[in-house]
Amino acid sequence: MPKGYWVGRITVHDPERYKDYVSTATPAYQEHGARFLVRGGAIGASEGDSRPRNVVIEFPTYEAALACYNSDTYAKARAIRQEISDGEIIVIEGHEG
Repeated sequence: MPKGYWVGRITVHDPERYKDYVSTATPAYQEHGARFLVRGGAIGASEGDSRPRNVVIEFPTYEAALACYNSDTYAKARAIRQEISDGEIIVIEGHEG
């Protein structure tokens, strides 16, 4: 069964409040077996538009990735993030090739 991933590209407008998002989201990540592969860090935009914060989160399965995003636990964090940032998050199934 393929792993699942969140790929997030975020522009944070309130870094202090973003800490609230992180602490509120952490239980959802733990409940669904998330593992951060990329969490911020240096970025070099090779093509197209970029955002200053980029995240890749691995989940045991695609279903776990979707379940985390749609969970009541994450909904509280998502509300905070949407108030204080702009960005995109996609949930994608990994390749087993």
